[in-house]
Amino acid sequence: MSKYADMFVRPWNLYQIGIAIGLFVLAHILRAVLGPRIRAWMAARENWPKWRMRVLVIVHQRLRAIFFVALIWITILIMREATWNSRSYLLSIVGTLAFAWLVVVFATRLIKSPVLRKTVRWSAWTYVTLYVLDLVEDAEQLLDSAGFQIGDIRFSLLLLVQSLVILGVLISLARFLTKTTSNRVRNNADISPSMQVLIVKAVQIAFYGMAFYLGVRALGIDLTGLAVLSGAIGVGLGFGLQKVVSNLVSGVIILLDKSIKPGDVISLGETFGWINALGARYVSVVTRDGKEYLIPNEDLITGQVVNWSHSNEFVRLDINFGTSYTDNPHDVRRIAIEAAQSVDRVLTSRPTVCHIVGFGDSSVDYILRFWISDPTGGLTNIRGNVFLALWDAFQEHDISIPFPQREVKMLEAENVSKEADRSLPSA
Repeated sequence: MSKYADMFVRPWNLYQIGIAIGLFVLAHILRAVLGPRIRAWMAARENWPKWRMRVLVIVHQRLRAIFFVALIWITILIMREATWNSRSYLLSIVGTLAFAWLVVVFATRLIKSPVLRKTVRWSAWTYVTLYVLDLVEDAEQLLDSAGFQIGDIRFSLLLLVQSLVILGVLISLARFLTKTTSNRVRNNADISPSMQVLIVKAVQIAFYGMAFYLGVRALGIDLTGLAVLSGAIGVGLGFGLQKVVSNLVSGVIILLDKSIKPGDVISLGETFGWINALGARYVSVVTRDGKEYLIPNEDLITGQVVNWSHSNEFVRLDINFGTSYTDNPHDVRRIAIEAAQSVDRVLTSRPTVCHIVGFGDSSVDYILRFWISDPTGGLTNIRGNVFLALWDAFQEHDISIPFPQREVKMLEAENVSKEADRSLPSA
């Protein structure tokens, strides 16, 4: 570090620091002057592709750094032609750092996660700075000195940093490969939805497990020494996480036997909705009112589940109604079928039927059966629409829907007393 401290007391190095500060101020002025004009020019490019506009926005956000890198390297080239190289040595270090930092900024823009982007950016800036200043070995020695020994393994800050870097790179690579493979599997129409989920889960486990294994091996950690400890931990987790393991196994069984799959309409207790996603521990079911239920996989294996679209997408619905005894039942059946088939969601490809199911106290009772192919659109609303169609059709053809009636007979006071006397027991 002393060699860098001695450099700052030399006159030409002070001049170079002043030149660098002046160039930074000039870059700031150029950004203030040209920035609005460049932004207005960008706003006029309405027909350009989105990816090109994103690149322009990123460039516009870093105009000051771009101007500074351009200015300082122009100055370095001029000074190297006009004077000795040693008189631009400090400027070349500043220019190299500024260019490297700018490259890191543009490269890390590919990372979507803001937290991960900042972490990678600051880590890369730190390493580039140490590399340019030739302080990598000194930093390694400093980090390695802060540590302790356990058996044959030495734990230190250097090992921690190396672990984070290696595991981070491997996990990022595994995530990219997993995402690419998953997209291809989901876009393959020849694979059933349940098998797609199973393949995606298997790929995730394989890639992430391989990344962790390779990362640990690259750090020189012997996994055999952890076998006994991992076995004890596994037994403890087996007893403490029985439900979690049960749900994981149940999830694999669900994917293998294809009893349910994404998009199926199911009923489980009071819950009615369609399956949004199959998870490792739970199934996401979305209802018509927008609620999302996370049902454990074990409940789907051990409980009774009604799958409305297990083998096909067709669902039959029944509604009950009654008409007066004065109405012709043949006409009622015909009118009811025509009314049901006039509703949009009712299928005409499958026959709608209407049957008499009994003779009630005040009405002839019927059952109307019709088919739909989109249960995710709701069942209550389609029943309501069919009832409305029946109401309109019955009104048009003068068919009455009876309702229970009671006749109340009012007795006179003299008759009431006679009735009361008759009800008294004789002496």
